[in-house]
Amino acid sequence: MKSRKEHWNHVYSTKQPYEVSWTEEKPSTSLKFIRGFNLSREARIIDIGGGDSRLVDYLLDEGFQNITVLDISDKAIEKAKERLGKKAVNVTWIVSDILDFTPAISYDCWHDRATFHFLTTNTEVNSYLETARKAVNQFMVIGTFSEEGPKKCSLLDVQQYSEEELQARISDGFRRIKCIKENHITPFNTVQNFLFCSFKKLIS
Repeated sequence: MKSRKEHWNHVYSTKQPYEVSWTEEKPSTSLKFIRGFNLSREARIIDIGGGDSRLVDYLLDEGFQNITVLDISDKAIEKAKERLGKKAVNVTWIVSDILDFTPAISYDCWHDRATFHFLTTNTEVNSYLETARKAVNQFMVIGTFSEEGPKKCSLLDVQQYSEEELQARISDGFRRIKCIKENHITPFNTVQNFLFCSFKKLIS
């Protein structure tokens, strides 16, 4: 059985963006949430499981100066760096499983589209949230499959969430700001229903 890292390196080594279901030409929903936080251009933003997502491209174009992209797959990060060219030096790249990540700094915005739902045990979810509580000092955005979304992705089991279930999971240390559902049209013209929720860190 492949390890998690081997699985994702295989995916990113063998498939183009138009061959994977999560590809977005423009991550409009993520951008709307991040813009809604009214962050300064010096704010520290981390994209969890960013892979070769184009979110980093748009954030750079909007003038953000402290962007970190974390992904378990070095192949995914290589693709993103190649796409960005010279701009890649303006990004901090971290190759790590989120469950092994020990943040060295705090972040004003933690963004995760389609990583959280791959954590299917309480141990994994609790480890992720413990890391987030340590790392986030302002805002968090989680985009995950809704209860109407797929039950598998990239041949892996996923955890679906209702708004109430996601809020209950993240309520320790965070206050929900808002949630929306949206249909993501995949490159294969199929539909995946996502739940996006934003949260504010509670200061103890």
